[in-house]
Amino acid sequence: MIKKPFRLTPYQVQWLLVVGFVTVGYALYLRYLAVEMSTVSLACDAGLQSMLCTARLTATYLFRNSVFGIAAVVIGVLHFIRPSIVLLTAGLVAAGLGIVLYNIGLSGIAIGLLILGFARPAPATA
Repeated sequence: MIKKPFRLTPYQVQWLLVVGFVTVGYALYLRYLAVEMSTVSLACDAGLQSMLCTARLTATYLFRNSVFGIAAVVIGVLHFIRPSIVLLTAGLVAAGLGIVLYNIGLSGIAIGLLILGFARPAPATA
C-alpha cells in the first residue's frame, strides 16, 4: 500500500501563517525594542523590575545558550521522521524565534528539516 505524502489542509496553512507571524512579530519586538534598545538595556541592567525586563533577561539567556536553535533542530528531526501538524507548529515557533534572536545556523537547518518533512509519507492512521 502506497502512503500519501504529508499534506496540509487550508485551515492548517492558515493556522501556521497566524502562528508564524505572531512568533516572528514577538521576536522582532523583543530584539529591537528590548534587547538592542540602549535605554531599555540600561534600565533593566540598573535593576528595573518589569515584565519587559524579565522577557529580555529570559530571551537573552535562551539565545546565548542556543536553546531556540537546538529545540528547533530536535523538533525538525522529529518532524522529518514522523510528520505532524503539532511538530510543524512547534518547529515553526522555535525556528522563528531562533532566526530572529541570533540562533541563525541551527534554526536554518531546522527549517530545512521542516521542509523536508513534506517529502515523507504521512503517518498511518488506524
